[in-house]
Parts: sequence; structure tokens; C-alpha cells
Amino acid sequence: MSKQIISTKNAPGAVGPYSQAVRYGDMLFVSGQIPLNPETKIMPESPAEQARQCLNNLKAILEEAGSGLDKVIRAGVFLTNLDDFTAVNEVYATFFDGDYPARACVEVSRLPLGANVEIECVAHI
Repeated sequence: MSKQIISTKNAPGAVGPYSQAVRYGDMLFVSGQIPLNPETKIMPESPAEQARQCLNNLKAILEEAGSGLDKVIRAGVFLTNLDDFTAVNEVYATFFDGDYPARACVEVSRLPLGANVEIECVAHI
């Protein structure tokens, strides 16, 4: 089995030496997405809107690979302030249709480019 690098202009490019996603067989490993708008390169202010942009970026990468949010098995959510947990959850819940993926949510001291939210996932094709 060989790996395939996934890349789309519909999500921000990597801000370091990594790929947006890597497909291995029928599994897709999507790198953490910060809330950069791929067109404007601007991040929203509120944690809820940052979560929305992160999830839109994930969705674009998943779709480029022939997958979708309905095929996410596991997600990781990183917050710089765990007090934003409820606001982020409210947005997160709107992107999935009831059968939520497994997930971890942790507070971290900092995220790239000053983001307050970052979300990664593993999905199948």
C-alpha cells in the first residue's frame, strides 16, 4: 500500500513542513486545521467562528480526498482556553449528523499564528 498526499486550494496551505492530509489505503489522516480563511488568510475573532472555519477547512480537505464529515472516525480539538468548550461544541455539533465521531478536546498553551482553535481528524474514504 502506498500513501497519497491530499492538497486543495479550498483550505489554507500548510504553515510548516506537513501535508494537509495523507491517504493510506481507505484511511485519511487530516492535519490540524487552524481557522485561516483560504481566500483572505484572515482568522475570525470568536472561538465559535474559529471552530466554524476550522471545520469548513477540514470539510474541504475531506471532499478533495473523496470523503466527507460523515466518514470522520476520530477528531481532535485543541483550544487555548477550555472556557470556550461550550461555544465550540455548539458549532461542532452542527457539522455532524447525530453519529458523532470519537473525539478528544484539550487545552493547549498556544496554537500556530495565534489561533484559539485547531481541529484535526481521521476519516475513511
